[in-house]
Order: sequence, then C-alpha cells, then structure tokens
Amino acid sequence: MESIREIYRYGQGPSSSHTMGPRIAADKFLSENKKAARFKCTLFGSLAATGKGHLTDFAIDEVFKDYPLEIIWQPDVFHPFHPNALKLEAYSDSDELINEKISFSVGGGKVVEEGEENQSESIYQLTKLDDILDWCHKNGKQIWEYVEEAEGPEIWDFLEDTWKKMDRSIKRGLSKEGALPGELMLPRKAASFRLKAENFSGPFKKRSKLFAYALAVSEENASGGLIVTAPTCGACGVVPAVIKYYKKVYRITLKQIYQALATAGLIGNLVKFNASISGAEVGCQGEVGTACAMASAAATQLMGGTVNQIEYAAEMGLEHHLGLTCDPVAGLVQIPCIERNAMAAERSLAHNTYALMSDGRHRISFDEVVETMYQTGKDLNSSYKETSQAGLARFRALPKY
Repeated sequence: MESIREIYRYGQGPSSSHTMGPRIAADKFLSENKKAARFKCTLFGSLAATGKGHLTDFAIDEVFKDYPLEIIWQPDVFHPFHPNALKLEAYSDSDELINEKISFSVGGGKVVEEGEENQSESIYQLTKLDDILDWCHKNGKQIWEYVEEAEGPEIWDFLEDTWKKMDRSIKRGLSKEGALPGELMLPRKAASFRLKAENFSGPFKKRSKLFAYALAVSEENASGGLIVTAPTCGACGVVPAVIKYYKKVYRITLKQIYQALATAGLIGNLVKFNASISGAEVGCQGEVGTACAMASAAATQLMGGTVNQIEYAAEMGLEHHLGLTCDPVAGLVQIPCIERNAMAAERSLAHNTYALMSDGRHRISFDEVVETMYQTGKDLNSSYKETSQAGLARFRALPKY
C-alpha cells in the first residue's frame, strides 16, 4: 500500500482523474518526446464522456501549448483495466509515429501506465483496518502512530504543509463570489453562507460555518482553483471543512490536526488499495463516501475516541454512502458534487457523535464495507459512473425562479 502522500495531492481542480491525471500523463509523455513535431491524444470511456466539463482538453492543451495537438474523443470505448484511459502519440516532421503510450487515470490524480497496472511502492505492510487495529491493541498505540512508523517522522512536515494548503483553499473560497465557470452559471454560495452564519447563534451558527467551509473548497475546485485531494478533487471539501470546524469550535492543537490528517489519510488509502476512489470506476460512493469516512475518523480522533470508535465512525462514513452514483450535470464538478461535500461534512459530525456514544463494537466492519462498496460499484451500470448519461445528469438544471 502506497504512502498517504498519494491521497493528499495538491493541484488544480476540478477533477483529480480528469484534470490532474491527464496533465501528469501529458507532462511525462512530453518530457520523453520533446523532439516530436506534433502530438495526438485520444480520450476513452468516462474520461472522454465528461472530459469537456472537467476541463480535460484544457489541461492537455496547456501541456502541449507549443506543439500542434489533435484531441480525439471516444466515450463509447472502455478499456478493461479502467474507464479513464488516454492514448498519447508523438509524430515526427515526416509524420511517422515516434512513440505511443496508453495511461490510466485511476483517481486521486494517480496515473498508471499500461503494463504497470500492479506496480506500486509498498509503504504499509498491513492493508486491512482490522489488522491495523490488532497492531494498535498489541502495541498500545494509536492509528496515527502506525502511519508514523510506516512513513517515518518526515510525514509530519508533509501533513503540516498539507493543512496549510487546505486552510488557504478555504480562505480563498470564502472570499470569492459570482458564478462558477460552465454552462450552468451556478452561483458561489460559500461567502453568503458564512455571512448568514455570523448572524446565527449556538449550534446553528457552528454548523452553518461547517457548510461554508465545505462549499468554499468545493467551489474553488469547481473553478479550477488550487486544492488538496482528500481523496479526490470532487470530494476535496469534506476533510478540510470538518477539521476547520473542530479547530474553530474546540481547543485542538496543530499537532492534533496533523495526527487527524494521518489517520484520515490511512482510511482513504485503505479504500484506494482494497477498492477504488474513482467515480468513473465505482461511482460517487468511492469519492464522497471515502471522504466522509476519512473525515468521520479524523473527527472521532480529535474528540478523543478509541481506535475502535474511530473504525466505527469511518465504517459509517462509507456505509451510509453505499450505492451513491456519479452523475454530474453537464459533466461539471458542480451539481450534485458541491452540495454533496457539504452534506458529507455534516454527516461526519453525526458519525463521530454516534461512535463516541458507543463502545466501538458493531457487526459490520470497515473492511467489509470497503469490499461491499467495490462490488456495488462494479455492479453499477456504466451510465451511472461519471459519464453524465443517467441519474441527475439527465437534467440540465437550468435556473428556476
């Protein structure tokens, strides 16, 4: 299982699989073929189906801006390994094919090249949460301590930087107004939500600010701004919103925030390794569902929960999103994506409270829910997995007055 650095990637939205991934693949291919005269990029499956709304062509154009580039869209062609596939080709002055490569954008900004599907650097020996809990009990340690043991002490510098970037994305999102880019002309709401929250009192004020934080990050992502995947761009608002909420409401230290991010990152990593965090592969349950599990675990740790209560909260975060489809309207990471981030953040607080009221024992384990989520995603019709062909995507969602 890879480092949690792969879960927390910093870059431009709106999509880790449709924007970050293709840009990374294109950058690498260009660096290997700088003497080429022109390039061709063919987008397949889900990557082609919602590529325009996710700014896939813009990301690739930006990389090859100094070269002639042809982009071909093939939304009906799906590669067996993953629905987000792209083929890059380099041609000489005499129009001879110099090089070609097929890559897969598998979620969270990670790119796997054809022939390297099962190759990844192993950082963690334990890849099931039940086994990690056993390790914690036997050694008298917390989940974040297992992360430190696997990653080394330098992970804390990375997580410190990660939180700073998350916090900046919240602040940027709260300061902006106007419509988001794209045909829906969806107005930003984060700034107005925060303004309204200031006039409330008690719990309603606190929860309203939670919504504002989640909206701020998600709207930054939707506009192509800089965010941290957690675990993806489309679900990037949940974890930072929940942690910002606890920082504002309770007396928690920065060190505790970094430890919570370590635990959350491990939860996301377990889903990514044992199932998928790609909406194109398993639907939104793998994106917002995983983000909710991560945030639920982080919140429970911040409130002093035991490792069993943390596992329970994470299990609920994923279980209560089972079957959630990925059906972006007009292929944009806006409707229903932005609102789902806010609702998942709210759910995370409920999961934390519910888990803390229990002793942490329950019947269905987190590992079993991860397995169930993956099978559910495989059983979902492809039209419900980031192709904008079914579900809410059938509606253009024009403004109603």
